[in-house]
Amino acid sequence: MPSKEHPHVRAEPSGALTPRPDADPETAVAELRARLAHGEADALAVARALGEIAHPAAARVLAEMETTAQGALRREVRRALFRMRQRGIEVPLAPPTGKATATAPAEETGFEALLSPYDSAGMRLAWIFKGRSQGGIARLWGLVSHDEGLKAAGAGNLSRRELRTESAAVEARSGFKLFSADWRLVDFIMCEAYRTAVSKPGHRVGHFLMLRAELIGTRPPGAEFVHPIYAELGSAIEREPSLSLLKEPEIAAWTLPPQALQPYLDELDEARQSVIVVSSARQQERLEAVIERAVAELFSGSGGGRARHRLEDTAYYMARSGRREAAGWAAAAARELRDGVPPARIAVLREMVRVSLSAVLETRREEARGEPRLIVTPAEAMRAAAERRHPPR
Repeated sequence: MPSKEHPHVRAEPSGALTPRPDADPETAVAELRARLAHGEADALAVARALGEIAHPAAARVLAEMETTAQGALRREVRRALFRMRQRGIEVPLAPPTGKATATAPAEETGFEALLSPYDSAGMRLAWIFKGRSQGGIARLWGLVSHDEGLKAAGAGNLSRRELRTESAAVEARSGFKLFSADWRLVDFIMCEAYRTAVSKPGHRVGHFLMLRAELIGTRPPGAEFVHPIYAELGSAIEREPSLSLLKEPEIAAWTLPPQALQPYLDELDEARQSVIVVSSARQQERLEAVIERAVAELFSGSGGGRARHRLEDTAYYMARSGRREAAGWAAAAARELRDGVPPARIAVLREMVRVSLSAVLETRREEARGEPRLIVTPAEAMRAAAERRHPPR
């Protein structure tokens, strides 16, 4: 039965999008544009689906996408436009003026941006700047927390030399490199962080939108913003993110806060202290049940949204650091969250929770010396099983 939300476009289990044969072309195109704008579909899948709709409306959206598409997405868009021309459909040379597109809003130009990766405390620095007609640059900056949103913001004028000096000082103090980023993405990161911050009591960044308006004349981006990493990586995004992603320093440093883990730690402590003696297999079953519930609860709703954005941004940084394979894994995990895959079925998130719980429990074990560990990693479990089968002589 057709979906009530998208009755003219069918989503296949593979992720492909198929316009229904009896669909109204303009309505199907509008639905595909909406899926792209709201992050509900991969840009490659949208381009392929548009290529199947022999209608000028599809050609217009493809022409809009071509202006910013790169790599595999650009090739797919051009193939679709070539098929349009073969069918006698006129393809516009440029997007219609005055209309914003899903992938490249018709916004102000001349901006530059610098962004840092997340540090071990989940903090990052974001700068947007633009040259001033009277010389120097105007800059908007923000300090962004993964969990708490925008922690601080400011604006001011400085010279290019002062900007270079300040960025070098930041890198020397922090040990991380600021990297050049799409200013629209950095604008979205700061605006999203602001919305997170103002939802919490006692926030102190109420002046941010005023500071932003002094530099950027367009309205703040909303949920329709599509992260550029999906178009940038295209088919390089793996369907199943590898657990090797957890070895990357940016992900390895991402630990869940102890206060968020506390309810699950309490349950594991209760199981360890229980007077009922259970087998190690039964303990492991209970552990897996706790982990599954923790993943489902910690990465749902706003927590899932923050995790998705962090994975997208980390993938973006990895791609610019020359680690395209790892970037594909991070983007794939983000896409699974975006596409509504239950968090407990995303292996990277399960292992992240396991590692975070293990780290806290290991600390407690060291404090109460002699207590056996309740939680072990898969590699440790396999080693222990091998030693039981073949004990050392």
